[in-house]
Amino acid sequence: MPELIVFNKPYGVICQFSPHPTHPSLADYVHTPDVYPAGRLDTDSEGLLLLTADGALQHDISHPQRKLAKTYWVQVEGIPDDAALAQLRQGVDLGDFVTRPAQARRIDPPALWPRTPPIRVRQSVPDSWLELIITEGKNRQVRRMTAKVGHPTLRLVRVAIGEWTLDGLQPGELRQLSVPLAKPGKPAHHDCAMLRATRPASSRPGVRSRHASRRR
Repeated sequence: MPELIVFNKPYGVICQFSPHPTHPSLADYVHTPDVYPAGRLDTDSEGLLLLTADGALQHDISHPQRKLAKTYWVQVEGIPDDAALAQLRQGVDLGDFVTRPAQARRIDPPALWPRTPPIRVRQSVPDSWLELIITEGKNRQVRRMTAKVGHPTLRLVRVAIGEWTLDGLQPGELRQLSVPLAKPGKPAHHDCAMLRATRPASSRPGVRSRHASRRR
């Protein structure tokens, strides 16, 4: 079975292995040769990134026809009301395209690692957290969605892609899994078996998702 790397991408890391003049790259954290991201995550976003050297697995994860659910925890300006949540759930017209209906709900502030640098806080404007689950991943889509309904994103953390979750990984940590491939025309059932994990010591609390799998 092909291997998959589950990586918690820190804020400010660019999703490429080649050097960048102003940002650290994946090469600073992922030392397995010949792997590539299955999908991307913006430089100013944090959280789950999947990487593999297997082209079929990469296609299985990232192809739009799979409509693999991606779960985000989003800190936004203001407190979205029911009307704003209804817009997100119905689909948001972003001008160049209309988003697919999303799952959207208000959540309590999650137990996340501190972001470096911290977000900008405006004393006159409260902030709150949403959980958004989408089945597409166009450029800066979540940020554009929340801004369109009147609540600009302050912090964006991806915590799950399909059945894969951060499951306690700290920023910069990764684990490696072996996964089955989907049969042609059928979605894969990813009952993953861990091969090995790379987990630098850290005293900071890890993220736990309601989608998280059993700790190994």
